[in-house]
Amino acid sequence: MAEENEKTLDDKQYQTPEVNGKPIPNAQNVPSEKQQKEMQKTRERLDSIKKFINKKYRFVQAIGIIPPQAAEIFDEENELPDEEKKKKPMHLLVVLPDDKEKEFNKVKLEIVKKIQESKQNIWLNLFLERDLWEICMDSKYEVIEAIGMAFPLYDKGILGSLRVAQIHKSLVLKKFEKYVYSYVVGGSLVRGEAIKTSDVDVYIIIDDTDVKRMPRLELKDKLRNIIYSYVMQAGELAGVQNKLSPQVYLLTEFWDGVKDANPVFYTFLRDGAPLYDRGGFLPWKLLLKMGKIKPSPESIDMFMSAGDKTQEIAKRKLLDILIGDIYWGVSMPSQALLMLYGLPPTNIKETVAEMKRIFVDKEKMLEKKYWDILDEVMIKYYKGYEHGKVKEVSGKDIDRLLKDSEDYLKRLRELRVDIEKRMQKKTLKEIYENVFKIMKSLFGNKNESLLIKEYEKEIVNRGKGNPKFLHTLHDLIKVEKKYAKKKEDIPKQKFEDLRKDSVYLVESLIEYGQRRDLGLLEKAKIVLTHGGKHSELFLTKPSFLVSEKNVQKIEGGKIVKSDVNELNKVLSEFKGDGIGLDSKMLDFLKKELGKFEIVL
Repeated sequence: MAEENEKTLDDKQYQTPEVNGKPIPNAQNVPSEKQQKEMQKTRERLDSIKKFINKKYRFVQAIGIIPPQAAEIFDEENELPDEEKKKKPMHLLVVLPDDKEKEFNKVKLEIVKKIQESKQNIWLNLFLERDLWEICMDSKYEVIEAIGMAFPLYDKGILGSLRVAQIHKSLVLKKFEKYVYSYVVGGSLVRGEAIKTSDVDVYIIIDDTDVKRMPRLELKDKLRNIIYSYVMQAGELAGVQNKLSPQVYLLTEFWDGVKDANPVFYTFLRDGAPLYDRGGFLPWKLLLKMGKIKPSPESIDMFMSAGDKTQEIAKRKLLDILIGDIYWGVSMPSQALLMLYGLPPTNIKETVAEMKRIFVDKEKMLEKKYWDILDEVMIKYYKGYEHGKVKEVSGKDIDRLLKDSEDYLKRLRELRVDIEKRMQKKTLKEIYENVFKIMKSLFGNKNESLLIKEYEKEIVNRGKGNPKFLHTLHDLIKVEKKYAKKKEDIPKQKFEDLRKDSVYLVESLIEYGQRRDLGLLEKAKIVLTHGGKHSELFLTKPSFLVSEKNVQKIEGGKIVKSDVNELNKVLSEFKGDGIGLDSKMLDFLKKELGKFEIVL
């Protein structure tokens, strides 16, 4: 494989509506904007014919106009004489369901008659649905591509499904045709059951027989990512509701599956119709029709043995639902509510025990019947499974536990609302107490009104705080009185606004207190120089003399050894109530330090 081919496998570039810097292909059968306008005018002229067909033959699956750029293909398919070709007739497409085969000729004659009466240059192309897939079987891919791109006058789903598949196929082939072995449609589209919202099943076989510089599975993964990235683009370009559902297989695994008559590949081969094939899919499909593909004895044994394990697999899956889904579904929300209440994360036994202790017994917020559900799932079944006591569970029990867990979760959602209301009021009370506790520490033990006046006088009027916080203080008092002592709920937005404002208020009060205390300490501190050294004198009660190595306390006319911890404690409690630097203190310092000077 050439290096340049491997570079094309970088799927990150395919998330945009461009491929290698070029617009997504408006393929030969995708009408241009100008052609679409012309077709719209034609559609209006064909409206009477469409209404005639729909009214008389309600079973018709689709009516469409073949794109002008594909007209020559249909001229050749219908073996039009040269004179007719020169007239450039419009090709009208009508698709009938397979079960109306007996009415085919009658319908054709009636529609042709109506076309002749309209005196329009139209050529009728009438198909049964299976005729479309026969076109694929004949490898006439340009014909089926033109049909898929027909301008729809009426469509029950087949044209839309075929259109989105054709566009997706064009995008995929445009990018890495070298690796695409077959592009096949199947499912409801080929079975004649497609509607406007049907998923479109497509199967893409990747040729991995020439892979040398990359593991096969890596090639499959890269190409599959690119293929999936085109699904949405194809849907948008097609303008239909039908969603593509692609399946990607390696050529080697496809051959192995066909050889062993694997049911997946067998069905895919039997029902699929290729929109593109390099000669591998069709021969195998024909061999299958001829009865030449038969399962080996080994594959029969393999598929039979799969049935023997059905019961075991089913029981394991039921247990997985209980242990892997129901258990986590009730345990995690329960732990979340305990954390909301204020507890740290709990283990299994703690979760069950604490849910009962707190919400059932203490707070009486949860009925015991709901706790019983939690206890059964987490203790009886989960812990029982861990200890080897529970080895299987019945489908009946799963149904019951699913219903119980649904009821439990519904009740927990209600419980969450109740807890949040309680926590809201608790938080509000804490905020209120903290704010006014700080206010009292700053302005003295006064009532709320006086404290607010002090705040306004000392902080707001002096430009040391935000005037907005006056409203916050008044709101705190109002909300505390209105909601804390009543069963009324606080509007969530009001609570959040008040909580945020209170946080900023507390920060501003603390900052103000720190600035004030710092100013008081600066006033109480005096720097002394003596004998080429520096000392600091703190005129607190008691006073402290701090030198480079010592912290000494001055109390009762004596000086004793102290430490930093005692100094910090006194400073933290200092409110400006210190002592003055009088003659008595100056004499004491002179005696202790000798000659000294006060640094101003």
